[in-house]
Amino acid sequence: MADESVILPFKKPKWLRVKLPVGKKYTELRGVVDKYKLHTICTSGSCPNMGECWTEGTATFMILGNTCTRSCGFCGVKTGRPDTVDWEEPEKVARSIKLMHIKHAVITSVDRDDLKDGGSIIWAETIKAIRRENPNTTLETLIPDFQGNHTNLDRIIAVKPEVVSHNLETVRRLTREVRIQAKYDRSLEVLLYLKESGMPRTKSGIMLGLGETEEEVIETLHDLKNAKVDIVTIGQYLQPSKKHLPVKEYITPEQFKKYEKIGKELGFRHVESGALVRSSYKAHKHML
Repeated sequence: MADESVILPFKKPKWLRVKLPVGKKYTELRGVVDKYKLHTICTSGSCPNMGECWTEGTATFMILGNTCTRSCGFCGVKTGRPDTVDWEEPEKVARSIKLMHIKHAVITSVDRDDLKDGGSIIWAETIKAIRRENPNTTLETLIPDFQGNHTNLDRIIAVKPEVVSHNLETVRRLTREVRIQAKYDRSLEVLLYLKESGMPRTKSGIMLGLGETEEEVIETLHDLKNAKVDIVTIGQYLQPSKKHLPVKEYITPEQFKKYEKIGKELGFRHVESGALVRSSYKAHKHML
């Protein structure tokens, strides 16, 4: 008799089950998003924490289109030739935040290696527009690596978002397979450059379940600490489609707690570690 554990895909464990978002605040925001056709990663990415974050006044917006010039093995964003830059986008995002009464906004983007500035000009203009329209809204920018170009990074630094984030995503050994065009050390250099250039809070995140070992995760945490990162998020990788990298392992809540403890012992300002943790999870609390 065949071993069914080999033939059948293993099921998601119970700790990955999420409740449907509910509540008056969530319902109100969902109505605004649908009425004005606002674009948030929360909705387009079906984030499991959407209800919780919206209730707490946090939302994530993606700029520079929805087509990425990179083809990472973990990411559900489509790859190809991106559309031309929408120079009205900064004002559109700023108005969306105002309509949604967002207290803390997270801005992210696709990689735009097709642009000489890597999209950094639109990034800076978006932050400026948000500040004009929403002077009381705090900002986190989840940026690409801009291929390590300091001129492009300096545009982000100049507009002084409260938090600057760039995700390492995985351990050193798996980077070429998981991130393909990205480089582990380049990401660390970007994070260190941001911190040493005066950014008050730097942040990075990694996904687990791609085949990394505990020793590799701990090594990665040490590398992030050496890059002077303040905030770390650790979550479970979930396969977006059959075309993407498979899940090798579902990490237990106990193991996530262990990594959280190790991170705190290393001295990170905040550590969010859990199966459903994503880059912007509890992002407003990282302002404290």
